Amino acid sequence: MAIEIKAPTFPESVADGTVATWHKQPGDAVKRDELIVDIETDKVVLEVLATADGVLGAIVKNEGDTVLSDEVLGSIVEGGAAAAAPAAAPAPAVAAQAAAPAAAGEDDPVAAPAARKLAEENGINIASVAGTGKGGRVTKEDVVAAVAAKKAAPAAAPAKAAAPAAAAPVFAAGDRVEKRVPMTRVRATVAKRLVEAQSNMAMLTTFNEVNMKPIMDLRSKYKDLFEKTHNGVRLGFMSFFVKAATEALKRFPAVNASIDGGDIVYHGYSDVGVAVSSDRGLVVPVLRNAELMSLAEIENGIATYGKKARDGKLSIDEMTGGTFTITNGGTFGSLLSTPIVNPPQAAILGMHNINERPMAVKGEVVILPMMYLALSYDHRLIDGKEAVSFLVTIKNLLEDPARLLLDI
Repeated sequence: MAIEIKAPTFPESVADGTVATWHKQPGDAVKRDELIVDIETDKVVLEVLATADGVLGAIVKNEGDTVLSDEVLGSIVEGGAAAAAPAAAPAPAVAAQAAAPAAAGEDDPVAAPAARKLAEENGINIASVAGTGKGGRVTKEDVVAAVAAKKAAPAAAPAKAAAPAAAAPVFAAGDRVEKRVPMTRVRATVAKRLVEAQSNMAMLTTFNEVNMKPIMDLRSKYKDLFEKTHNGVRLGFMSFFVKAATEALKRFPAVNASIDGGDIVYHGYSDVGVAVSSDRGLVVPVLRNAELMSLAEIENGIATYGKKARDGKLSIDEMTGGTFTITNGGTFGSLLSTPIVNPPQAAILGMHNINERPMAVKGEVVILPMMYLALSYDHRLIDGKEAVSFLVTIKNLLEDPARLLLDI
């Protein structure tokens, strides 16, 4: 019995997907809930699992093909796994039969006429097919599984040999060669949205700098106790920035708003997106109601999202929505940048590298760990005064963390 393999039901925000990788080839044995194929959408990579034990049959949609919601990708021959495993073993019997052709007819198993005819048409020795019918009778389904296994055997080697081609190209000095690689759907969507943001927004960026010494001292003093108290959750800098941002968003609601047609939508909650770089492109998982989260909950959420992004396990729901975004280019050594707003949001905060610089403090030159902050915002919605005041608020909260506790 053949069972259809269908694409997942895509949410309304996803129109279609692309077949990224088939993890099984026709004739391969599959088990229920085993990963068969990856579907890449504009936002995430969705995994399609086997719904029954059996053998992978025909593939309808090949790698690179576009698929719609619930569209058929291929099929599974249910119960064929038992036949596929022994199919590889009878090779010695074939050799023995070649050595003694006169005795071959005597060893032929009982087979259905349709099965025998199909085996002859495909060059399959009926004696090498394990029968699953009554009394070991070879059925047509047994021969179909054997044919699929035969076709898959030579195809498996080229698939493995082609794998290194997906790696980053390495060119020898002096070579004038080029490599053309199709853009992934995630990368293409990111590119499209960034261009649209710059075309459709009155985007402006304001800068400030923050003295990170108070946060660094606080972290150094309590990081071990924090990790012990919160079951291994490590205390980083990002949780302080998220906490400071949510407090600033309460004071400047326009920064947490968005434009919908001719309306301004003010959000009474702070869903903070944290930009994460993955192999497939930039993704922005969202911390829901970040204003209600503790530092430990924020750190744990970010760590979980980071691992999921690396493993390609982020769901569409985890990246949908968001009222404000924070991106940290400092992890890659960026000293200063102008981040691009993630529509339909109105602003994005950019963190950067921490560098020791000479600063004037009360008439004296002091070496301090400083970080540049950048706030890009939609000037249609946010005035310059609000943007600058918002960024100064974050600066003050970080330079004096007690303000976060005292709500001042």
